[in-house]
Amino acid sequence: MATRFGDLSSTTKLRVVGADRVRFLNGQTTNDVRQANAGSTQESCVLNAKGQLDAHLFLFAPTDAIWMSADGELREQLRARLDRYVIADDVVIDDVTDDFALFHFCSAVQPQVAAAEFCLKSRRLTNNGWDVWFRTKEKEKILNRLSAIYEPIGPDEWEVLRVEEGIPRWGRELTPKIIPPEANLDRRAIDYDKGCYIGQEVISRMKMSGQMRQRLRGLISEQKEELISGMSLAAGEKVVGQITSAVFSERLKLPIALAIIKRGFNEPGTKLVAVADGRKMNVNVVPLPFLPGEQI
Repeated sequence: MATRFGDLSSTTKLRVVGADRVRFLNGQTTNDVRQANAGSTQESCVLNAKGQLDAHLFLFAPTDAIWMSADGELREQLRARLDRYVIADDVVIDDVTDDFALFHFCSAVQPQVAAAEFCLKSRRLTNNGWDVWFRTKEKEKILNRLSAIYEPIGPDEWEVLRVEEGIPRWGRELTPKIIPPEANLDRRAIDYDKGCYIGQEVISRMKMSGQMRQRLRGLISEQKEELISGMSLAAGEKVVGQITSAVFSERLKLPIALAIIKRGFNEPGTKLVAVADGRKMNVNVVPLPFLPGEQI
C-alpha cells in the first residue's frame, strides 16, 4: 500500500523564542514541555482555570525555539491566550502560519521530502505518522513532486480516517466546554507528574476521583442508517448526549459517529436512541477506535 499524506497547511503555526520559553510554556500546557524534543511532536492542551480547553496543539523543540501547530480556527485566540500570561518572562510568540506549510504522512517509515525544514514523528491519526514542515513558497512544487510518489488524502477522506480512529477535532469533540480527559486526551496529551499549570487542579481531581461527567465514545446504528452530526442521544425521555461527528466508513461498511455522552450512559454496549427532525434510530455505544469486529 502506498504511503499517504494529508495537507494540514491551514493549521495555526506559532514559534516561541526567548530564554524562559520552556518554563513559561510548561506552566501553560498539560504535557511536560521539558521532555519535548526536535525529533517528534508532543501533543498537549492549553486550559482555563476551570480545566476547560482553550486549545489543543502539537509542539516540538529544537535548540533555539518551540514550534507548535493547532487548528486553524485558533490562530488569533491561541496567540492571545498565551500572550496574556507573558508578564516578566523572556518570551516572544510569533505567528508563522503564513510562512510554513505542513503535511502529515501516515507511515512508519520516514518520508523523504526535499527542502523540508522539519520532519518529525507525529501521532495525529495513528501511532505511525510524520509531520513535515516546509516554506510556503515551496508548497506547490513540493506538492506536485510528492503526489507522483505518495497518495494524497483529501479533506473528506481525512475526516473518515479521523473518526475511525476516534481522534477528537477542534470545533467538534473539542470545545471550550470540554475538559481533556472527557475527550480521551488523558491518554495522549497529559503528564500527571509534571507539576503546576493553569487548570491542573481540576485535571488532578478528576484523575483521583475517577469520575467524569461525560466521555467521548463511538456509535454504530443498529439499522445501519446514516448518522448525522448534531443528533441528540436519548435514554428513555432523558437527553444524555450528542453526536459530534458522523461519516460512512468504507472500511467497516457502516455509518459511524463520535459522540459526547453523559456519565452512566457511555459504557460500551449501552443502547441509546439518536433523534433529529422527527427521525429516531437505535444506536450502540462502542469503544474507540472503531474495529471491524464491532460491526452490527
